[in-house]
Amino acid sequence: MLMTYAIIPAGGIGSRMGLDCPKQYYHLAGIPILIHTLRAFEAAGSIAGVIVVVPEAHVAETKELVAHYGLAKVKQVVVGGVFRQDSVACGLAVVPQDCGFVAVHDGARPLVSPGLIDACVLTAKTSGAAMAAVPVSDTLKEVTSGGRINCTVDRSCLWQAQTPQVVALDLLQQAFALAAEQDFIGTDEASFVELLGHEMMVVSGSETNIKVTRPDDLAIAEALLQGRDEENMTHPVLAVRIGHGYDAHQLVSQRPLVLGGVTIPHHHGLLGHSDADVLTHALCDAILGGLGLGDIGQHFPDSDPVYKGISSLVLLGHVMGFAAQHGYILGNADVTVIAQAPKLAPYWSEMVGNLAITCEVESGQINLKGTTTERMGFAGREEGIAAHAVVTLIASGKIS
Repeated sequence: MLMTYAIIPAGGIGSRMGLDCPKQYYHLAGIPILIHTLRAFEAAGSIAGVIVVVPEAHVAETKELVAHYGLAKVKQVVVGGVFRQDSVACGLAVVPQDCGFVAVHDGARPLVSPGLIDACVLTAKTSGAAMAAVPVSDTLKEVTSGGRINCTVDRSCLWQAQTPQVVALDLLQQAFALAAEQDFIGTDEASFVELLGHEMMVVSGSETNIKVTRPDDLAIAEALLQGRDEENMTHPVLAVRIGHGYDAHQLVSQRPLVLGGVTIPHHHGLLGHSDADVLTHALCDAILGGLGLGDIGQHFPDSDPVYKGISSLVLLGHVMGFAAQHGYILGNADVTVIAQAPKLAPYWSEMVGNLAITCEVESGQINLKGTTTERMGFAGREEGIAAHAVVTLIASGKIS
């Protein structure tokens, strides 16, 4: 299947909002609007990579936010243009040419769901182009410039456009080239596809998939975010939850040995799709277990090329994001590494530092220790390394 990249135009300055920063950086439920949006694409299985387009003055800030929230699918942050279509064109310029489809979504639509994203991509892959939209529900009036109602408009075939809008890469490139020749200004990708004469299919969107454009939208979006989080809670918020994780990886030649984010000199390393950091994987599984969210393989499958060679600290950052979404912080973690060799004591301190920073806790909340099996079993024969982790999760009182 041809992979799909997302372009998130977030190049506006939000002058109508009366804020002290562009609206995409304004915090809703303690998190910037843009990050809410990017998290949805991070969770969408159909999306292989994301290009974020922002004002030049905010490129560095955006990169810092992406790193802080562990958004592994964000491949580039680029500078936008004057109009929305200019920003999308800037994103198109850096999309990999072996990409088959592009999903464009407004950075200021923070309530889009991963399911809607996937549905739009699936429809586009059968038709060439698809977009989210909702049927118009209110009665529409045609009004003169003087404020007089001229007539009632038949709304039976009218839909309100939303994003994402997903288009085959070659088709969107052709449409943008034609628009440039004709000096055409469009308000969304559908208008460019229409200019080219190609049909675009509609996927039923959601009334909650609002675009934040006016000050009142901030309060609406905040309320919707809180309501969605409460509705999606799969378990009650307990004061303390406990999780256990276990992982094991085979030792092989010509692989680095990475544990706790530290590359340790050794003649063998661990085999895996990511960096195979068995210590961090066990910690991730313990946190996911405490949250009741399955295991690391469900969220970061080894069949997904996005996670090929990825640092497991990045995955841990994602997992801590899941914890925050469900209203939890890490209380403490106790991890035991089972390895016959090498000696790990010289590296514990650096590992603890890496994990504490990623989990946003004090180093005293992370305990690491190691043991051998007296040469018994696969670990004793130096065929692999295993790790057990136990964590407590503390209710933070905030659902992000």
